[in-house]
Parts: sequence; structure tokens; C-alpha cells
Amino acid sequence: MIFITYLRSRLPPTIRNLTLQKKFNSRKMSGMSEGPKQASVVVLPKSFAEDFEKFCQANSGPLPLLYRSKPGEWKGPALSVGLDIRNNGLRYKKYEFGSCTDNLTSLEGYSEQLKDMVTFYLDCSISPKEAMKKVGIPVRSKESHENVSIYKTTVPCSTVGSFCCPLVVTMAPIPEDKLEAVLHDIYLTRGVPGEPIHIGCPELLGIEDLSKPDYGEPVILKPGDVPVFWASEVTSLEAVSSCRSPLAFTSSPGYAVVIDQKDKRIQVSHPGEVLAVQCISQNPLQYSITSSSTVQKIRELENIIARDPGNRGIKHLFNKDELLKASLSLSHAHSVLITTGFPTHFTHDPPEETDGPPGAIAMAAILQALGKEVAIVVDERAMNLHRKIIEDSVDQGVLKTTVPLLNYQGGEAGSALMFLCKDGDPKSPRFDHLVAIERSGRAADGNYYNARKINIKHLVDPIDDLFLAAQKIPGISSTGIGDGGNELGMGKVKTSVKKYIKNGDVIACDVEADFAVIAGVSNWGGYALACALYLLNMNNIHRRYLQKAVGLPTTSSKAPAWAQALPSVIKEEKMMKILVQHQVRSGVTGNVGMEVDGLPFHGTHAEMIQELIDVTTM
Repeated sequence: MIFITYLRSRLPPTIRNLTLQKKFNSRKMSGMSEGPKQASVVVLPKSFAEDFEKFCQANSGPLPLLYRSKPGEWKGPALSVGLDIRNNGLRYKKYEFGSCTDNLTSLEGYSEQLKDMVTFYLDCSISPKEAMKKVGIPVRSKESHENVSIYKTTVPCSTVGSFCCPLVVTMAPIPEDKLEAVLHDIYLTRGVPGEPIHIGCPELLGIEDLSKPDYGEPVILKPGDVPVFWASEVTSLEAVSSCRSPLAFTSSPGYAVVIDQKDKRIQVSHPGEVLAVQCISQNPLQYSITSSSTVQKIRELENIIARDPGNRGIKHLFNKDELLKASLSLSHAHSVLITTGFPTHFTHDPPEETDGPPGAIAMAAILQALGKEVAIVVDERAMNLHRKIIEDSVDQGVLKTTVPLLNYQGGEAGSALMFLCKDGDPKSPRFDHLVAIERSGRAADGNYYNARKINIKHLVDPIDDLFLAAQKIPGISSTGIGDGGNELGMGKVKTSVKKYIKNGDVIACDVEADFAVIAGVSNWGGYALACALYLLNMNNIHRRYLQKAVGLPTTSSKAPAWAQALPSVIKEEKMMKILVQHQVRSGVTGNVGMEVDGLPFHGTHAEMIQELIDVTTM
């Protein structure tokens, strides 16, 4: 360790000379987070060079390109004086037609071939070790200079030409209580390259066994540890193998050339870009990240929708950051199932109310724009009504395209599992997030009640069973949006509902969702969730995390479509007119008109929508 500390202060030529004299193994530089910059090396025939450079640009997370040489340029003058990749103490892997055929300590015997080859230098200086030491986390590998664990994933890199390979990642275990501090420090001092690409369950990356890394040494997780993954330049080995070049060389994992650049720490200039970490699932364990400025905006949205115009006492149901967690979880989802429908007006046809469908359509619109699969499940008796609502929403531009409409009748044991998963296999869920908005929820006695304690079970299909089944299926999360405690998903706050909400001891929903978004009017919760999803996907930190550092940035090209999918006063006014046309009534008064829960659209609801949009877009 004393020698490593000494090396940090030495000039790169000194370190290279020590390496050439066999007095120092360049492997000991692995993970050194301060001092000279280090680079891994890829050598390819010049006919492959153009595509590989584009491949690096398209996957800059794992392949941060420092320099591309000219053909036959093995000294790298732009990076280091006196550097010669043929004999610099590195160990190399030799590839022929995609297969590693030899391990070399020198390339001097290939000088003739190198005349027609191009050398790429990839930055490999990023390491979490310094930040971990700062917060008192000891290095757990056999020696502090050893490699971290390195794994192949099933995450595909963006393909360019013949370069087509999976992402390779490094992993470091970090105690949960130190997680945000470590990641915060790495991001502040390293910027974008310091961002992790995944935090949590390794199986979500296709890694089956952390004790069996593909490269490096295994690191044992201790109780309370969270595995954190970063994109690795070792991805270059997989890329070289995939292109099946007749001849190629790469530096071996853990060996790096020392170049004449100080590995300078940076300081993130925008205070709003401070990294924020949030757990979004325990089974499987999964975290997400965004910026603190985005978190603050989502919290502002949550506070706005928590207003209680009906004086129902919903402040007692409020749990901070439920909107944040729900939106982060939905942002990671690929396929979302939404349900709505509260037949409170049981003596009318239809018995539905105007709270619920507008919020459901608003969420569907933004989810569609984000490229996610969306379906809506409703009561069988209400299928025709909701089909017409969806068709009219598309015709009037509230929705861009139609949404598949489903119903669930329950019945036999296991029917919920069959509905949610392909062939009933919990390892193959059709949906990875369920959302209920103003959906009548099952009470503890098995009945369904409106706010006046009237049992409306005869009008409600057992969609609650889907949420109960989802609790036992790893990979499916759920959100409930409600304004009175008798809505599906509000079982998470049922104790408070029974204590503080009128008739709560009878009407409280007993079925929990992972996240319970409380709003003065449930539609507001749907609008806020749509706005939160927009904010997250406009955030560069979050988008890079979703993309796992592979592929080119997409935010700028897709942002206009996302903005158009946001709720607006004009679109929601159209939505209300559609509901009025189909004789859907206000929940509190039973009126057929431009109101929700007895509150006028022009005024209360329009002002709420505009306030949410102003926070989101300003």
C-alpha cells in the first residue's frame, strides 16, 4: 500500500520505466483512483477502425475513447512521450477470427502487422474505491490493488457494423446506509463516467452468480450490502471477439498503460445535477437514480395534488415520496396495466363517475409516448363504455393511438397468475407494473363500498386479485391512486383510513399497492404521475441510467413527443366533454356535467392542471 501511494505521486514516465524494468506490475495500477490517467488498449486492422470508433461513440459509457492512432502509429505521441505499445509492460490478448488464441507480454514480434493496424486507447481510470474509503468502507478484495469483479451481462450494446456484443460491467458492494454518500461523491468528482448503470439485483442484468465473475476476483457481499454496477471498458474484449477480425489485440483486464495526463477530478458545475438514489423495489432489489432538482420538482407536484378541497382528511393518508417512487418504478417498466372504474352511482346507467378515466387516459398517453406497452382492464359490464371513451379520446387527440381494453372475471384458482404471466409462469410476466386509479377496492369483509357505505360488489369484477397475485410475483410492482381510502391499492394506508376518514372503518380498501399516491381528486394523481414521468425522462442522469450507458442519447429527439403527451387544460376539457356525452356523472353530486367530485372543471380542475404543467415545464 505504501508503494501504491508512492506511485500516485510519480510522473507517468517513471511508472512506465519501472514497468519496463520489471520492478512494477502494471496490474497494481488497477483501481487507482488518483494519479496518472490509465488507458486500456485495442488494436485492430485499419479496415475495422472506422466502425470501431463509431461503436465507441455509440456506447461511450463502457468505451470512453481517449485517442485513435493513425495506422502503424504505436508510440501514441498525443497521449504520452516515450510510450510504445509494443513493449510497455502490458499483457495482451491475441484474437484471431473472434477467438482468443494467446496471451502475450509484448507485441514486438508483430511490428510488421501493426503497420496496417490502428490503436485505440480507452479511459479506464474510474473506480469507486476512493469514494468508498472516504465513507469508511474497506476494500474487500484480497489486496487493495486487485481488480473489482467484472461480469458479462445480457444488455446489448448499440450495434455498429460487425461490432455487436453485450455490455460488460464492474461490481462493487456498498452498504445500503452508505450508498447515496458514495455515489454522490463519485458523481461530484467524476461526472458522467462515475454514474452507475444499475443498482440492485444482478439477475436484472442477466448475471446469475456474483461469486463467479467473468474477469477479476469475486467480492463477497455482506448483510446489508447493495451490489452496484458500472459500465466497464472490458466491453472492448467482447466487441473485438464479435467482429471476427483476422487479427486483433487487446490489453488484458486489469492491465493499463499509464499516459501523460493527470487523472483530474472534475466538479459538477450545476448544483441541480446532484445525484439522488431511491429504492423502487425489494423483490427483486432495484434502485433508480435521478437528479436532486428533479426530485424536488416531483415533490412539489406531490404537495400540490395533496390539497383537500373536499375536506376528507386525506392529509392523514399522505406518505412522502410515494409519487417519486411510483414514477421511478413506472419509468423502468416496459409494460403497464391500468385499471379504473368506480360505480358509485349504482342506480344509474352507467354507474361510473368522472373521476378516474381522465387520469387513466392521461397516464396512458405519456406511457405510450415513452415507448411502453399499455393496456387498460375494466369491469366486463363497462367494456363498451370504456371502448367508446378510448375511441373518442383518439379521435379528439387526447390519445395518440388506441389502448387495448381487457376485462378480468377471476374464477378458478390461479386465474390471476394466468392473466398476469405468459402460460402462468411467474418468471414471464406480461406486465411489470399495475396502476389503479379511482378503482373501487375490496374491503376487509370482501365487499366493495362507496363513500356512503353502500355495498356495490355486484357491479365490481375481482380485479383486486391481480394486485394480490402481483405481490407474489418478482418483477411486478403496483401503484394505487386514490382520494378517500376505499380505492384499490389504498390498503397500504388502511390504518389511517379507518382512523381519520368518514366511514373508514367499513369502506377502507384492504388490498395494498407498493405505492399509494394520495390526491385531493384521483385524476390529479394521474396527471401528476404523467408529469413526473416526463420530468424523469427529461433528466439526463435518469435517461443514461435507463439506457445503461449504451446507445446514443435520445432525449433531444423524443422530447417534443413527450411534451405533446402531457395533460393540458385543452385536452382534459375534451376528455370531460367525452364523459358528459356518455352520461358519466360527477362522483359527489351525481350531476352530468363539467365537474369531478362536485368541483367545476372550469376553475378548480383547469387551474390544477395548469399549475402541474407550469411546475413541470418551467
